Amino acid sequence: MKDIRHLFIQYGVSAHYVIDRNGIIHRFVKEDRVAFHAGPGNLPGLPHVANKMNDYSSGIELLAIGTRHEMLTMLPNFPYDAIAPTHVGYTTEQYKSLNALLNDIYNRYPTISKSRKQVIGHDEYAPGRKTDPGELFDWSKIGF
Repeated sequence: MKDIRHLFIQYGVSAHYVIDRNGIIHRFVKEDRVAFHAGPGNLPGLPHVANKMNDYSSGIELLAIGTRHEMLTMLPNFPYDAIAPTHVGYTTEQYKSLNALLNDIYNRYPTISKSRKQVIGHDEYAPGRKTDPGELFDWSKIGF
């Protein structure tokens, strides 16, 4: 996690939570603070969040590698062929931990509903700029 923290600092980004490949949940930013995970973007029907999603959301990152196309779009020199297949996509442990974290958030914040209007991916808020969680993420594994 020290490497991930260093990358976040280097690129000026942050997230409230990071879920590693083993499903361990790491809290990087307290929920009462703004984390810088979303950047510019917008959602249809929600003009008040345009370019302000960081102010209205809790950022949850899952450590995973997307499809070849997704990775090369973001990182043109990404050595995709050198990555072990076990590092591509999401793990069962990550889905279990994400479910537990989301259920905890729903319980603590009753105004947040278990809906795809309130649980979104970066790729929905900033398509073309963000590719995660991407094609390999199985929304049905978190109840959608």
